[in-house]
Amino acid sequence: MKCKIVADSSCDLTEELIQKLGVELVPLTLQLNDKSYVDDRNLDLEEYLKDMKNTPNPPRTSCPSPAAFMESFVDESKVIFVVTLSSKLSGTYNSARLAAELFLEDHQDYFIHIFDSLSASAAESLIALKIFELSKIIDDPKELVQKVEEYINGIKTLFLLDNVNHLAKNGRLNPVIAKIASALSIKLILGADGKGEIKLVKEGLGYERAFKKFLASIAQQGLDLTIRTLVIAYVLEANRAERFYQEVMSLYQFKDVVIVKMGGLSSTYADFGGLVIAF
Repeated sequence: MKCKIVADSSCDLTEELIQKLGVELVPLTLQLNDKSYVDDRNLDLEEYLKDMKNTPNPPRTSCPSPAAFMESFVDESKVIFVVTLSSKLSGTYNSARLAAELFLEDHQDYFIHIFDSLSASAAESLIALKIFELSKIIDDPKELVQKVEEYINGIKTLFLLDNVNHLAKNGRLNPVIAKIASALSIKLILGADGKGEIKLVKEGLGYERAFKKFLASIAQQGLDLTIRTLVIAYVLEANRAERFYQEVMSLYQFKDVVIVKMGGLSSTYADFGGLVIAF
């Protein structure tokens, strides 16, 4: 089935995967005080994170406008699948839905479906990969939607973060937990709760202990990993992603493992050294 995949900029993909999947990324806008950054390929991520570190106020993000999504829908296939951030974490899903409604008023020969990832970052990447995979063997858009929705409900997303202050400042995590973790050098392992929000999974005193628990958390999901793809997303620290990859390869047998660098939106909350995995 010929189709086009559209995603917001929380869908972390390599340039090679963007080209292979034919994904069009619609960027969110990042805000530090009165300075705005477009979360696209031109964003200097290292500079942005330095600015964020030196800004006392919490970073803000703005979802793409319906007009921005509508521009991305134009495609000769007339079959559009859109992947967005969890609707519980961002207004991006609702913006994309409104865009689809408006677009279909004048383009009734199109098929457009908006997928709520119920997560972010690596999970969105997984969903885009699954859409691409299924589009090669399924001709009916509605059948693909059903299978992808089932797939989304089974995705596991976990985060290992050095710094959770931005999550707390933006209401994504209890600020008391963040303060205690910072004061005691406790590293938190967080995860998507399956309903689109973030939950605390485990904690470790110091990075090394947390890293080991993060690895062990994969087995504790009780899944058949041989039929699953693992996406590892990292913020700037590629060596951490590579180390995690090597440990995973020695312990588990995933069908495939993909490593991607996080963009601006994901990095805003994961921060320097953060790791996000989805499988």
